[in-house]
This record gives sequence, C-alpha cells and structure tokens, in this order.
Amino acid sequence: MTQFYTYFISSLPMLHYGIRPPFTFEEFLESAGALIGEKDRVFLENLPEHIDEYRPKSVNGTVRAWLDFDTALRNELARIRGHSKKIEAVKFLRPVTVHAADIAFIAASAHRHPHILEAEGILDAGRWAKLDELSFGHYFDLDALIIYAYKLKILERWDKINNADKERLLDYAEAHR
Repeated sequence: MTQFYTYFISSLPMLHYGIRPPFTFEEFLESAGALIGEKDRVFLENLPEHIDEYRPKSVNGTVRAWLDFDTALRNELARIRGHSKKIEAVKFLRPVTVHAADIAFIAASAHRHPHILEAEGILDAGRWAKLDELSFGHYFDLDALIIYAYKLKILERWDKINNADKERLLDYAEAHR
C-alpha cells in the first residue's frame, strides 16, 4: 500500500530552478525522519546519483526513470564529445532504454555553448524539466519526496558552484574539458 505524506510534503517550501536551496539535503532528511516511515527515510538517504549505483531490492519507477534519463543524457554528451574529438565513445556509454529527441537537444545545446557554467546550467535545466515531468500524478507520496530530493541536490550543487572561487573553478574546468 502506498504511503502518503501529506503533512510533511505540504510543509516543504517550493523549489524553483535557480534559487538558493532553503536547506541542505541532510536537513531535509533530518526533518523527514520524524514524519515519514523509517524504510522510506533510508531509501531517500541512499538515493543513487548514477545508474552504476542503482542496485534496488525493489524497483522504484521514478528512480529508474530518472536514472535512465540522466544516463541517456550523459551518453549523448559522450557521443557528442567523442565525435568532436574523433574518439569512439562506445566504451564510455552505459546501457539505457531511453532514447528521446529532447535528450539529444539538451546535450547538443550544452555542448555548443561557449561558457562551461552556462552549459552546465543548460544540462541541469533539462534535468529539472525531466523531474517536473516525472512529478505528474505524484503529489504526496514517496515519489514526490524522491523528486524533491533530486531537485534539492541540483540546487545544492549550484549553491556550491555559486559560492566557489570562480576563477579557480573555471581554470580547472577548462583544463579538464
């Protein structure tokens, strides 16, 4: 039976792409601890970031869809970068079942952008849009919390970027591009 966390989810602030995170992921988990089941809290605590980390005991459709999208986006970036550097990208690709035109468009738009941080912004805006798409029909259930958690992680990443030494960060990124 699906658990609904109406009170907890209703109390969370809305997240919008580009804002500062209202709290850290750890603070999110801490506040969730008292209001959601232990099993779901542990699940949120161990959300995989990449497909290689996904070793489910029970398959969650939202996590699987998110990881398939993100992996397909990374694969498309590898193909584009490999083509531009005349390197065969096949050995860098991960298996996925998702192939969509929007993924190719997001990756190509980011790759063509001359500024690396703005290119990363294009990628994360595409990721955010996918999370918005996955949220349809999930309002107060675990899937809504999963989507919230992934969005919070995106905002935290940008908060770190925005507060980092920009010159040093750009020098490093350009050297490793």
